[in-house]
Amino acid sequence: MPRLLIVDDHPLYRLALAQALAGLVEDARVDEAESLAAARKSLADAPDTDLVLLDLHMPDSHGLMGLAALRAEFPGVAVVMISAHDDPVTIRRALDFGAAGFIPKRAGMDELQAGLRAVLDCEQWLPESLRPAVRAEPGHPNDEALATGLDSLTPQQFRVLERVAQGRLNKQIADELGIQERTVKAHMSAIFEKLGVRNRTQAGVLLRSLELGDPARHVSS
Repeated sequence: MPRLLIVDDHPLYRLALAQALAGLVEDARVDEAESLAAARKSLADAPDTDLVLLDLHMPDSHGLMGLAALRAEFPGVAVVMISAHDDPVTIRRALDFGAAGFIPKRAGMDELQAGLRAVLDCEQWLPESLRPAVRAEPGHPNDEALATGLDSLTPQQFRVLERVAQGRLNKQIADELGIQERTVKAHMSAIFEKLGVRNRTQAGVLLRSLELGDPARHVSS
């Protein structure tokens, strides 16, 4: 029985998608989360989850940051990005950072069903209308090296890196994660080596390069 998780901060969209999924995937169990934090908890509680449908833009998950976090902590779970905006550059970057596919929020039932079936069969999937533009994208500079570096981090190292990018000091990170400050320093040394950076500022800048502005919040009135 497939287990799916919808991560979106709009309750009406979650409800509509959950109802659609229940009819599309036989015997599927569909869970919901309204934030990246809730998604992390859900996945920790249900590690047998097969697929996550992750909204590209949420208050606590800007752009590809959420994708990177879930891939770092739960590498065995497939993550499909969903968004109302289908910019080929963003989709190319999402695939480069490990997304199993991309489904536009405007997708009809047939397209949604095709995408879910493909991903559950361990295939990467894009809507046919977007494939030429996405495949023509050369990729974002430095994304390949960053993706490789992030993939090499342990889940705890990624959690440390997240807090470095948020401007936390080592003592604050230690308190938040319930570890010793010397352990944080050891993680930092490993992070610098794996990402090929010299200091915490450079490490934080690299991770924040995954943040993307939400076009819906920048529409001129």
